[in-house]
Amino acid sequence: MIGPSQLAALSPQKRAQVIYAEAQSQLSTRLWRAALGDGDSKDANETSPFSPNNMKMDSLLGLLGGGSEIAGAQGHCACHCPCSCHNPTSAGATGATPDTGRGTTGAGTMDPEESRTATPVAAVSPPAGAASTGGLQLGPNARYAATFATAEARTGIPATALAAIVDAEAAKTGDGSWNTHSRNPRSSAAGLGQFLSGTWQDLAQTQGTWLNAYAAERGWLDGRGRVQTGNRAELLALRYDPKASILGVADLAKGNLDRLEKAGVRVRTDAETLAKAAYLGHHLGLGDAKKFLSGGIEAGRARMLLSAQIGSSAAEQRIASAGDATQAHRQWLLGFIDRRIRPEAFAA
Repeated sequence: MIGPSQLAALSPQKRAQVIYAEAQSQLSTRLWRAALGDGDSKDANETSPFSPNNMKMDSLLGLLGGGSEIAGAQGHCACHCPCSCHNPTSAGATGATPDTGRGTTGAGTMDPEESRTATPVAAVSPPAGAASTGGLQLGPNARYAATFATAEARTGIPATALAAIVDAEAAKTGDGSWNTHSRNPRSSAAGLGQFLSGTWQDLAQTQGTWLNAYAAERGWLDGRGRVQTGNRAELLALRYDPKASILGVADLAKGNLDRLEKAGVRVRTDAETLAKAAYLGHHLGLGDAKKFLSGGIEAGRARMLLSAQIGSSAAEQRIASAGDATQAHRQWLLGFIDRRIRPEAFAA
């Protein structure tokens, strides 16, 4: 949120709009965490929101949008932005995105605030007065506006949500620009979207994705649609191309969101809920994201995931403080999502 002095300088109408937007965002965050069973309540007798005696995940997330969409139908977001999510038809990618939870941790595997190869910056919001294009404000990253517009048109996912995911994943230079050569020293994650090698290859082999069409045009796929061994290096190097990475983030998000909704989890209620759900799938892989949403990532897996993010020493300290690895990883990831996945920060 802007500072008190900046707020005071606004007209009464604009000031009210800013205050309302911040309040709406905070309410969305509280409801999101309540839906995951991580609200403010410390009652030891409080049961999981997924138990038969509590509201289901889709009902709680539905509160975020304030709507009454029929279960299974695509909802409209409550952001009042000009994004294509207000249109029930979109030119989204076809075909299911593969479940990236198969022995991987999704597209990215560590906290970009702590472990990327470039110097990160703490703030998620673009600087005041930053350049904006259309309904998107990207600050020093305005050169990617056209690519985000293309990604939104392909998938129906708001460009602001996609920008929030990229901002959370990519390393940054001193002026806040995303480093297209971001690389995770503890895994194979690379590029603006921090895609693991296996996830990127799976995306290239998934019909309907931009990367699949690109690989097919260049003859990188065999007769079965699999990446040929001799072309794998070229394909993986493409993660450092910002257009390819951003469009990959969008296609992966769409596939994960589609499959979460098919499983009964309403994720298209508003831009913030959609962005957070998409980030969970991107960060963890769909398999672990489903387990996370139901509170079910086993302790050994949770310990490994947390160590990959913040290092083994810091992970062990958090685990000791939380009492178990599953809760420690859950607390860390929810805190990171609360701080960094803020699509409203990229709305012009």
